[in-house]
Parts: sequence; C-alpha cells; structure tokens
Amino acid sequence: MVTREIGRQVLESEAEAIRNLIPRLGASFDAAVAALASCRGRVVVSGMGKSGLIGAKIAATLASTGTPSNFLHPAEAIHGDIGMVTQGDIVIGISASGETEEMCRLVELLKRLGIPLISLTGNLASTLARHSLVSLDVGVLREAGPMGLVPTSSTTAALAMGDALAVALLETKGFTSRDFAAFHPGGRIGREILMVEDLMHAAENCPRVATSVSMIEAIREISLKKLGMTCVENADGTLAGIITDGDLRRCLERGMNLSSCRAADCMTAHPMTVSASETAARALNLLESRKITSLVVLSAERRIEGVLHLHDLWRTQLF
Repeated sequence: MVTREIGRQVLESEAEAIRNLIPRLGASFDAAVAALASCRGRVVVSGMGKSGLIGAKIAATLASTGTPSNFLHPAEAIHGDIGMVTQGDIVIGISASGETEEMCRLVELLKRLGIPLISLTGNLASTLARHSLVSLDVGVLREAGPMGLVPTSSTTAALAMGDALAVALLETKGFTSRDFAAFHPGGRIGREILMVEDLMHAAENCPRVATSVSMIEAIREISLKKLGMTCVENADGTLAGIITDGDLRRCLERGMNLSSCRAADCMTAHPMTVSASETAARALNLLESRKITSLVVLSAERRIEGVLHLHDLWRTQLF
C-alpha cells in the first residue's frame, strides 16, 4: 500500500503540473505556433539531460505531423554539430532552469548565426528565456517524489507543452489524416488510416458491364477480373446494380436461362457502396456487418470509381 500511495502522489503531482500550464497559454503560445508555422527550414529541438530526452520526443512528434524536425544535443552542438542548423531553421530550447551551461553556450552560437529561438523553461528571467524570440513558461511548483530533486513533473510539463505546440501547429498547417497516413505507412496506425482509394480496384481493374449486355458477357467479366462480382452501370456511368456469384446461383435456382438474359435481369439493385475517401477500417466494418465480400466505390454523383474486396483488406492486416 505504501508503494501504491507513492505512485498516486507522483501521478497527482504530474497531473497538477500539466493543469497549471493551461492558464498560461496566451499570446506567447500563439506567437510560438506562428513562428513555427512560418519556418521555411527545419525545427531543431535541443535540451540537455532529461530535457534532451523530452526534446527528442518533441522533434519526433513534429516530424511525424508534417514539420521537418530533428534533435540537436547541445554539448555536441558546441563541438561542431551546430553545422546542422542553417538559415531558415528555428530552434526550440528546453531547460527547466534556463541556465544549463551547455544550453547557454548554444544560445551564443544561435545569436551569432541569427537563428530564432523558442524556449520552454521554468524561469522566464533566465538567460535562455531572455535571448528567446518567444519563451513559454513550463515551470512547476515541485517535482514529484519526497526529495523533489528528480526531474519528473518538470519533464512532464515540457513534454505536454511540446505536444500542445505540435497539435496546434498541425491544425494551423491544415495537416490531415491523409497526410498522417503518408508519414506512417507501417504499423497499425498506418493501416488504420488507409483510405478506400488506396486499396480499391479502379479503372481497367474494376469489373463493370452495361445493363444491356448479355449474361454470358457479364460472366466473362466476372471471371476476367477475379473478384467474384461485376458492377452493372447505366449509360451515364452511374451504378445500376451488381452481379455476384451468389446472384448467378439464385438465378439458376429459379430456373432462369442465363444465355438469354441481360445483366439487368440478374443484377441486385441498390447494393452496399462506399466513398473513396472513407477509411479502410470503416469499410471493413461494413463488409463484416453485412456479411458481404465487396463494396462498390461511388463518387458523389453515384458514378462507379472502383470496387473494394475483402481480400484487399486482409492484406493490410486490419483484422
């Protein structure tokens, strides 16, 4: 129970540190986001020790949301790595005290190069803050833990402020889920935000026949495209219906002579459809809930754009 109580106190302290940041968001936060949005180079994040670890995560978050970014170790910077910072870049410097020796020496180099600096610090009167274009207050009342020495609440606050900057920046820049998918092609995140248009069979790979063609020609199209179905389209390219392997069996069960039928005679009208901009995960839910294997992809004008098959979704490992 003692250890559990310590854990609760730590979480409460860190939660309090984040809550206390909220009333501090004002014009300086807006200015920081505006400066980052107007950056024509890269956002370089720097910090020493635990602040550096937080900075590396902030740089990774920025990079994954459409802002070119990398981490620069301040000690390495003053020994040559400052060369990775060029005109057009902007630096985010992180230091709880704002007086970390390596960060202060980095500030001197940045001023010499004319590189703007945004600081995340707990001391707005510090060297780091005074030499910043914008300084954001991430100070905490106390660190978590009985000694109050281990960087805990302060690093949590800096990380949260970095996340706030990154999310506000992506909204400002109009970063979309499609953009996010492009930056996350692997892993479950990338799979979950795949769009139907990324997976559908389109153009010449999309099975389609006119309502007036014979069923012999429709069956030939089903066999050729290997999806177990074909779309049936009106003269204006809009969807009239679909013919599936199941439709063929039902027609035969009713005693229909397929060789004398047209596609319009055997099709299922009003099939399930989906838009190209829908997520693949949502399409999978539709297929599973209706116990079907294909969805016709339609434009806003109900023109046929493609076909999405269950096997296409299996390959993405969405299951």
